[in-house]
Amino acid sequence: MKNLDSLLLQGETFIPGNKSQLKLGLIALLLNRNVLIEDVPGMGKTTLVKFFARVTGLDFRRIQFTSDLLPSDILGISIFHKETEKFVFNPGPIFGELILADELNRGTPKTQSALLQAMEEKNITIDGVTHSLPERFSVFATQNPRGQYGTYPLPESQLDRFLFKFSMGHLNKEEEVSLLASGSRLEKLGQLEAFVSKSELKTWQETIRTITVSNMLLNYVAEVLQSSRKLEDCNGLSPRAGLDLIEASRAWAFFEKRDYVIPDDVQSVFPFVAGHRMFSQHSFNAHMEYSKSKEFIQSVTFVKSK
Repeated sequence: MKNLDSLLLQGETFIPGNKSQLKLGLIALLLNRNVLIEDVPGMGKTTLVKFFARVTGLDFRRIQFTSDLLPSDILGISIFHKETEKFVFNPGPIFGELILADELNRGTPKTQSALLQAMEEKNITIDGVTHSLPERFSVFATQNPRGQYGTYPLPESQLDRFLFKFSMGHLNKEEEVSLLASGSRLEKLGQLEAFVSKSELKTWQETIRTITVSNMLLNYVAEVLQSSRKLEDCNGLSPRAGLDLIEASRAWAFFEKRDYVIPDDVQSVFPFVAGHRMFSQHSFNAHMEYSKSKEFIQSVTFVKSK
């Protein structure tokens, strides 16, 4: 756990004011899952993802989404070679280990959907041929708040493929003065070195799977799912959301150095797992989704079984 603690400490030093975001992002990396980061430009979304790329040494690819980006620009394309009279597949930038899908909601719906199979199945199909993605594969997408010029809302099917959605944290006055004095963190990324190996990431991932979840906790999560479906003006949570909630809670307990999950773990990760799934139709920003989902989870009582 020494490297894990050191990684979080370095992250808090390099990107102050984002302790929870660093933990959530690292959880997603360990679990090979996807993250959606929503905020206005200039809040450090890209810096956070590039920080993870530097300290883990994962193969990093950046895809800048624009209105004229095509699915083939992401996935790749098969080109006919006259010499061999065969089609040869030229892979696109999706074939990396850590993918930054920058300003995802500036791409057209057709282009956004090019990520669906990769995010869910960890492979893509081109011209009827399935190509496997790397063993470690995570998409960290950024998006500007809805309503900004030139954005397209993400469909529920795509939102459901993100384990977490969160916004960046705000600096306090002292941290902001320090940033203004030292300059952009992006310029200092080149000084960072990888000190977490892929084998360590895999070991931590396997350890997370061993975290115990009691029957009482499973009943609690089931009650949360059932209660969400009774709310008006809200999307009820699916069984997949419940599985994601259990997985994220295990990881949160791991970071808290426990080998079992408690209700606090579920309640800590719930707003980031559920907010974008429950309230996607309302065009809320990430802060409002967090507030609404936190209010909901606090209304569901954990009952100890006899």
